[in-house]
This record gives sequence, C-alpha cells and structure tokens, in this order.
Amino acid sequence: METHPREDHRAARAADPSRPTTSAAEHSGAALLRIGPIEVSPPVVLAPMAGVTNPVFRRLCRRFGAGLYVSEMITARGLLEGSERTREMTAFDPDESPRSLQLYGSDPAIMRAAVAQLVETDHVDHIDLNLGCPVRKVTRHGGGAALTARPRLLGALIGGAVEAAGTVPVTVKFRLGIDDTLSTYLDTGRVAEDAGAAAVALHARSAAQLYSGVADWSAIARLKEVVTTIPVLGNGDIWSAADALRMRDETGCDGVVIGRGCLGRPWLFRDLVDAFAGRPVAAAPNLGEVVDVLGQHVDLLAERIGDERAVRDIRKHVGWYLTGYPVGSEVRRRLTTTPSLDQFHQLLAQLDRSIELPAEHRDLPRGTKRGPQQVTLPDRWLEDRDSDAAPDARADALTSGG
Repeated sequence: METHPREDHRAARAADPSRPTTSAAEHSGAALLRIGPIEVSPPVVLAPMAGVTNPVFRRLCRRFGAGLYVSEMITARGLLEGSERTREMTAFDPDESPRSLQLYGSDPAIMRAAVAQLVETDHVDHIDLNLGCPVRKVTRHGGGAALTARPRLLGALIGGAVEAAGTVPVTVKFRLGIDDTLSTYLDTGRVAEDAGAAAVALHARSAAQLYSGVADWSAIARLKEVVTTIPVLGNGDIWSAADALRMRDETGCDGVVIGRGCLGRPWLFRDLVDAFAGRPVAAAPNLGEVVDVLGQHVDLLAERIGDERAVRDIRKHVGWYLTGYPVGSEVRRRLTTTPSLDQFHQLLAQLDRSIELPAEHRDLPRGTKRGPQQVTLPDRWLEDRDSDAAPDARADALTSGG
C-alpha cells in the first residue's frame, strides 16, 4: 500500500495556504458539516464512483472548491490480500487532506482487519462503508444492499469497523432498501447510529431501481427524523448547486453527496461553494474553458499512469465533458478513438472555443441510467433476518455501486 505520513500532508497543506481545504474558516457564511473531528465546509461530499474518483479526478475537483473527496470503493478483502490494483486505488496525493477512503466488505472479521490496517499505517483520516451496492453478482451472495436486510450482521460489520478505526471517523452509505416491498433504510440508519458511525448518507433509490427513476428525497427527511445524534447526508439527482440547496431545504439534511452530477463538471464544486455561501453561481463555462479542463485531466492521468492508459481512461469522460455542447458526433467519435495523447490534444485544439452551452442544457443529467432490475438474494436470505453470520465470500467480488 502506498502511504503518505501524516507529517507530509500536513506540511504540504501549510506550504500552500491558498489550496482549498475543509476548514470552515475559509468559507465564512457557508454551512458546516462535522464528521467526527473533520469539519467540511461547504457540507459537500464527493460520492465514490468506480473508475472515476481516482486521485486525478479528486485533484481536479479540489482545485475548484472545498469539500470531502472520497476515493473509489476499495474491497476489504482485496486490501488484505495485497492486490496490486487495490494498492493503486488506495493512493492519495501528498497534499490531499483529509484522506477519505470508501471500503466495502460483507464479513465483519475481514472488515475489522482491513480498517485496522488502514489506521495502523496512518493511511486515512476518514473511512466510508459502502452498504448500497446493488450489483447482482454481489447481492446474490448476500453482500452489498442485501446486507441491510440483516440488522444484526449489519451491526457487527459497522461496529467492528468503528472499534478498529479508533479516532478515525467511520461513515455509512446505503440505499432505501431492496425494492418497493422491502425498505431497510430507517433500520440501517438506527443500526449505524447505535454502532458508533459518525454520519450516514442515503442514496434515495432502492437496489431494484439501480440509477433509474427519480430519487425519493422525502425518505432523506424521514431518515433525518429517526437518526438524531449524527449527521444525515442526502444523495440522488443533484445536477446543480441549486438542486443541492433545494435538497437541504426540503429534507433538512446536514450535507449532500454529489455523484453523477459532477461527471465532466469538476467545477460543480466551485458552484456549490458559492451557493452554500449565498453568492451567485458562475455562468456555465464556454467550450474553451471545458477543453482546458479536459486537457488538464488527460495530462494529469498521463503523469500518473502513462500516455497510453491515460488516453484510454479519458474516453469515458469525453461525453460527460461535452454534454450539451453542440460539437457533433464525429468530434466525439474521434476523441474517443484516438490512440495518441498528442492527437487527443490536437483534436481539442480544433474545437471552437467560443461555443456557449445553451441555457436549457446547463444541468442535464449525466452518467448511467441503468435500471430497474430484479434484485437477486441468496436462498432463504429473508427467512432468517436475525442472523449475524457472514455471507458467502463471493459477496466480496471486485465491483462497485451504491
């Protein structure tokens, strides 16, 4: 595992006081979220997204504004087994603070050991547990969202992580439940609160919905009524800074979790800083500004993983960056098929930098819209909901979601 001693990231923070941090003092007038000893202002958290929220994307987002920026989801089992891919995914920039990592697992003993390893190596300042994964190959073995149907198992998993973490705060992210017939989020919130979690976050969709339909923000308000001693964060369908403020006002949540809304738009975090501070939000960038950030994105990837991998990795981002801009399908096709970093930059240079984003396209949804689905659970999983037995080890498959 790549580690960065605490002294290093503190020194980096002190050496560049202009760098965005989560200190409330730098955002007077903005709301403040407390997660254990961590102050987050504005109260905004980047949702872990597979293949997206790597150190490069987090760095871009941090340049635009403060918040809590969480890593991609890491499997507890992969961490303990020393997987090279897992090691790469746990990396942080030297100046990244707080260092926030999302961990997934279904076996309380494995989870406890993974958290202990992270804490003993001083690798993290915050751990988020993913209990919302809706992927069939995970739920069919009792993992992910299926775990929330067994409160005692859930309590053992969260409680073990909290105990192993010591002073490092542990938060929990989950969904409404399995489907329309089995809602679990209120019980999950209570269990997490009782087990010592520092905060909870609700993606207001069920596992059956995946990413389809509309997030039920009213459920966030209900969870806030039940969970009263720790912060409650809301997630789902935040496409603009105005949406974030509306979620806060409608639900009373203590903070918001930003997922698909920032894909191809790391500057959304600048908008959120301004909105929560009561300042006007900037106009949408013209295509020239978008091209500049996209070019920085691929160059940062190239520095970290090499030109060839960077050009492949950036392809999924191209459509997100260009969402709403009238540039044509041929331009998009060429940008997502070029094998060369130099050619990629040449294609970007050919775009008309003066193109403005049409007003009606400013806050278009982006990212996957997969769903709905039939959630698959293990045989008789719901017949013994009081069991605290760990599920099949296959529930820890390397995947993501939530």
